Amino acid sequence: MAAAEVRHRTVEVASGVRLHVAEAGPEDGPAVLLVHGFPELWYSWRHQMRALAARGFRAVAPDLRGYGDSDAPPGRDSYTVLHLVGDLVALIADVGQPRVFVAAHDWGAAVAWQLCLLRPDLVTAFVALSVEYHPRNPTRSPVQTLRAVCGDGHYICFFQKPGVAEAEFGRSDIKCLLKKFYGMRKAAPLIIPPGKTLFDSIDSDGTCPAWLSEEDISYYAEKFEKTGFTGGLNYYRCIDLNWELTAPWTGVPIKVPTKFIVGDQDLTYNIPGVKDHIHKGGLKACVPNLEDVVVMEGVAHFINQEKPDEVSDHICGFFSKF
Repeated sequence: MAAAEVRHRTVEVASGVRLHVAEAGPEDGPAVLLVHGFPELWYSWRHQMRALAARGFRAVAPDLRGYGDSDAPPGRDSYTVLHLVGDLVALIADVGQPRVFVAAHDWGAAVAWQLCLLRPDLVTAFVALSVEYHPRNPTRSPVQTLRAVCGDGHYICFFQKPGVAEAEFGRSDIKCLLKKFYGMRKAAPLIIPPGKTLFDSIDSDGTCPAWLSEEDISYYAEKFEKTGFTGGLNYYRCIDLNWELTAPWTGVPIKVPTKFIVGDQDLTYNIPGVKDHIHKGGLKACVPNLEDVVVMEGVAHFINQEKPDEVSDHICGFFSKF
């Protein structure tokens, strides 16, 4: 996407927290909030921004707190889902429209599901990529569940240890590290066997995926060289704290009209029990206005970049119904 097509600005969303926001499309067009995941940036939505702008939408893509050119508060506890949803609520207010469309991927989807749960009045419709919604289990925390299903070697369990993941990230060239992450294609949970490192456990040889250019990798690397990865890792480290904080919403359904899209090679889709939850009524039970589930064959986790045109068409087509 040509730099001239994108407008950049800074929005204060909380005391001492400013988000860098990229926008494209007419300012009076219906706003679409695009929420990225890990380890990504607003830039992950560059293809969808172009497509949305061409169809008259106003695409609004922030760097989330802790990422890119946005502020990164110190301390894990500044990254709870209530902080992250609060940032999006403040950004929506700044956009100046009473309701917005939302499309989100990976951790962005996890945060956007909570936005739809906590503030459905602000969301017209939602497209979630890669990460499905699971209702809160009142008896077992998410990290306990992951350990029970996948063992202590699951990468999210590994990320719980402050400083340990950062040390491993720091031992690798950032460009090579990102190429390995984006190149993951194994249709299975990411498990770190005993005696192996995280990056030894990723099924990628570190070459640049065909759907990314060296210029794209350089952009991501420049930003992560500046910020490091602690901000993004703190999202994972708040998972169980989020579980505690969201107890009042146990059992509450998400009623926002929703479309869910996932690749059949996505590591999240291949966690034991996830396919049954999505396809055998579990997801529909807690998201009653789930209108469509799309499984894209031969596609892995970073779906909006790997298949930009198809994902853009799904997003634009769904939102155009409203």
